[in-house]
Amino acid sequence: MPRPFDPDDVLSLPLMANLATVAEDGSPRNAPMWFIWEDNAIWLLGSVEASSIRRLSKEPRCAVEIVRYDNSDGVLLHLGLRGSASVEPMDPERFRRLLKKYLGAESNWNPWFIDNVARIDDPDGRLIKLSPKSVFTNNVSFFRTGPNLAWPTPPPQENP
Repeated sequence: MPRPFDPDDVLSLPLMANLATVAEDGSPRNAPMWFIWEDNAIWLLGSVEASSIRRLSKEPRCAVEIVRYDNSDGVLLHLGLRGSASVEPMDPERFRRLLKKYLGAESNWNPWFIDNVARIDDPDGRLIKLSPKSVFTNNVSFFRTGPNLAWPTPPPQENP
């Protein structure tokens, strides 16, 4: 019944990625984050003082889960990425592309947010890079329609 989908159909959207990491005591941690998919890797934001960065520096194994959910259209796509992440120096141009994905054109960005929160050129900024060892997709977009999936819509049939 489930129909596979192209992970890019989820990775290209401005959705939240949930990063799952492991604390030193072995307990799980989860953080919702903005992301960008480039160079066969998911890139997430961080800084030297961020707890996710500290945890990944000690234990790089992690998982990222992204869900596209639209109740009214009956769409439920789940994408899971698993592997070991690395902590990379900030790349201001990649960060700008990530922000554009969520905020639109740079001319529309809130200056206060960019100066006080995003801090594109902050030397303490970091990027989390996960080149997944495994990718899991689950299309359960039949919760409203039954076996006829709400998404993706089958292509129209041509009449001979």
